[in-house]
Amino acid sequence: MEGKNRGDYMISFDFDYYKPNTIDEAIEIYKYLSLEGKTAIYYSGGTEIISQARIDKIRFDAAIDIKHIPECNIHGFQDDKLFIGSAVTLTKISDYYLFPLLSEICKKTADHTARNKITIGGNICGKVPYKEAILPFLLSDSYVVIAGVGGKKAVPIAQIFGEEPQLRSKPRLNAGEFIIQIITERDYTMLPYINIKKAKQGKVDYPLVTIASIEKDKQIRIAFSGICPFPFRSAEIEKDLNNDSVAPNERINAIISHLTAPIINDILGSSKYREFVLRNALGEVLFKFRGENNA
Repeated sequence: MEGKNRGDYMISFDFDYYKPNTIDEAIEIYKYLSLEGKTAIYYSGGTEIISQARIDKIRFDAAIDIKHIPECNIHGFQDDKLFIGSAVTLTKISDYYLFPLLSEICKKTADHTARNKITIGGNICGKVPYKEAILPFLLSDSYVVIAGVGGKKAVPIAQIFGEEPQLRSKPRLNAGEFIIQIITERDYTMLPYINIKKAKQGKVDYPLVTIASIEKDKQIRIAFSGICPFPFRSAEIEKDLNNDSVAPNERINAIISHLTAPIINDILGSSKYREFVLRNALGEVLFKFRGENNA
């Protein structure tokens, strides 16, 4: 444990820094700080925390660095399950193709320098709304292992990023909880997949539309980022997509009508342009998995 360290020299406030080596130690530190009335955050890659703190968007009394906890750094298969620790960087995931769809998405997230710092836990728990790395986990019915004052638990990832739109933009974690690992069945990592990312400038810019899709048991699963204010997977949209009784154009129209929130309209792209890009991307998915032409 370390304390009373000055933060990054460009951050305008002082905070304590702690470096636990175990999950239990991290939780005990959080409990101690809470009893002291201090605001504590868990810190992994730190890219978003540092950038937000530099402009006074966030303030905290203490940072608990979980990068040195072994369980948060695991990256590999055990008993036909893929374990990825929350402190594993996007660079490591993109370099080791243990889960090809996830690796490709990570490779297109930010530039190489940033990926060296951004962790998988930070990407899916941060305030940036896109969270593209979560899409393969949503498609794969992955589980998230969480640590907190009540102990450890494994819950479906859809339970952490709930169905209600207001909960999709941030994880449903209780005070003092943090993600240790994400667990995915090996079979999901071997399925046919497609990843489409459309951005205004280059492949690593924030997305206008990102689609991740797999085919399991002859059914297409699909998840989105960039089109709405949060990443999501929708059973209703997948029903539309797999309805082979109607033409591709009709299926795409149905999907657009069943989007779970209004299409984003911002400086990166108008809602109408995003819809145009989405329609083309959905056509690519149908052609890839069904050989159907959207023309």
